[in-house]
Amino acid sequence: MLESSNGKLLVYASSFTSQKMRLKTVSIAAEKTAKLLRLNVEVITFRKKFKLIYVYYQNSEEEPIPIYCDKGGKSSIHEIYRALKNMIFVLSFHPRHSTLKRIRKEIMRFS
Repeated sequence: MLESSNGKLLVYASSFTSQKMRLKTVSIAAEKTAKLLRLNVEVITFRKKFKLIYVYYQNSEEEPIPIYCDKGGKSSIHEIYRALKNMIFVLSFHPRHSTLKRIRKEIMRFS
C-alpha cells in the first residue's frame, strides 16, 4: 500500500500467542481509524516477549508519536477506535502536523 499524505499508524506488539486476540482487537481499531482518516497501517511484531501493545502515529519521515497503549485490559474495538481518533484530533492542532488539520472536520464528524 502506498503511503498516504496523512501519515500512518504503526502497531507494535510481541509475536507471542498470548496476545493474539488483543493484537487483533487493536489492529482492527487501528485499521478502522486509518480508513476513516486516509492513513496507512503497519503492524510490527517483535520476537521479544512483552505484554503491552502500542500504536504510534507517523507522518512522513518524522519520529513516530505514541498515541495509544493497550496494557492488557479488555477494551473493545470501539473504545480503542475512539481513543485513537481523540489522540489524532489533539495532534491535528500541533503546527508540525498540518496534514492532520485538513482532516479535523472528518474526525469530529465521526465522533
